Amino acid sequence: MSFSNKTVVITGASRGIGEAAAYEFANKGANVALLARSEDAITTVAKNIGSAAIAIPCDVASYTSVLSACDQVKNQFGQIDVLINNAGVVEPISHMATSSPEDWGEVIDINLKGVYYGMRAVLPDMLARGEGTILTISSGAAHSAIEGWSHYCASKAGAAMLTDMVHAEYGNQGIRAIGLSPGTVATQMQKEIKASGINPVSKLEWSDHIPPEWPARTLAWLAGPDGQRYAGQEVSLRDTNIRNAVGLT
Repeated sequence: MSFSNKTVVITGASRGIGEAAAYEFANKGANVALLARSEDAITTVAKNIGSAAIAIPCDVASYTSVLSACDQVKNQFGQIDVLINNAGVVEPISHMATSSPEDWGEVIDINLKGVYYGMRAVLPDMLARGEGTILTISSGAAHSAIEGWSHYCASKAGAAMLTDMVHAEYGNQGIRAIGLSPGTVATQMQKEIKASGINPVSKLEWSDHIPPEWPARTLAWLAGPDGQRYAGQEVSLRDTNIRNAVGLT
């Protein structure tokens, strides 16, 4: 599979799934735009990739910041073919009765509004061309209540609905929207979850988590021709059929 002459925008690209996805798409020939608040981290990744990568400091909780970043990508590479909505946070983990309303709202700003802002920024140009792919990192938390994660569960449920909305409104106009629920992944977020000790997810052994390269490879697979059959759906990496189709072991 080649993404030659294609441009992929990845939010939350400084580490974890986002960083792994940047390398995966670049290795398949794509131009990659790395968006994150951590300028030093994405600059390092972009330097490792080379001229096919651009690092753009961006706060996905701000539509102005997201729109400006997308404009920079278009100035550099011409157009945006694939958007990977990956940026997300789970901290601070807290029961609802003792949660900070300000902190709770900030998680919604990043995990939910950030997904909407990315979609809103890229959709007009994609619709004008009659094609485009929007992949959003989902979670089992979008469909199940998990103790201490009211902000995360609510935001992921909302983001899953945004994928449904894009498909409902624009699936017949060449726009492919898919959610990817990777399961538990060996990233910094899992370290934060483990440190909380609140729910069963925090009790998992590190060996229970999959490497970030697995969802990265799956994102590239979904962005290719094989992903078309999953348009408007949420794909789970817990599904052994999906793992086998992607070639994960």
